[in-house]
Amino acid sequence: MPRSTLPTPEQVPAASKPTLDMFTRNIGFTPNMLATFATSPVAFNSWATLLGSLSKTLDVKTRDAIGLAVSEVNGCDYCLTLHSYMAEHMAKLPPDEIILARRGHATDPKRNAAVQFARKVVDARGKVSDADLQAVRDAGYTDAHVMEMIALVALFSLTNFFNNVFDPEQDFPAVAPAGSI
Repeated sequence: MPRSTLPTPEQVPAASKPTLDMFTRNIGFTPNMLATFATSPVAFNSWATLLGSLSKTLDVKTRDAIGLAVSEVNGCDYCLTLHSYMAEHMAKLPPDEIILARRGHATDPKRNAAVQFARKVVDARGKVSDADLQAVRDAGYTDAHVMEMIALVALFSLTNFFNNVFDPEQDFPAVAPAGSI
């Protein structure tokens, strides 16, 4: 059950409105998470800026797979529904790849290394082993890519924590619970 009141369009702070309107235009509707997050212009606009910057790194399939893996580890049902929807409709990942990503894997070897690394960053709270770092480098990623993966983990964890705390009403198709995948 939601733990905050969903603001009406009139209640959204003026400093959040342009960013929220941009998302609404791009998505076709205003997701409950975004409307709720927009209540804090500082947090919302900072997150949106980071999201925009990180949308230029790696490739969309890898970014979405990392989002799925991180959201699974953090137990964020809202983000799992959102990332599953986006992975299927935007990144064109087939359903079996979405499940694999939630488990921290991918069929593509390079993407698999990135997703495994991202999951390890979350699991180990950043204290990955030398072997973990070397494995992602051996897959062809530079240290700059690794830094971007860590930033993606932080970005996705931020929304996971936000949604786990405020529990906005789901507005994307439900996905199977973690225990059933």
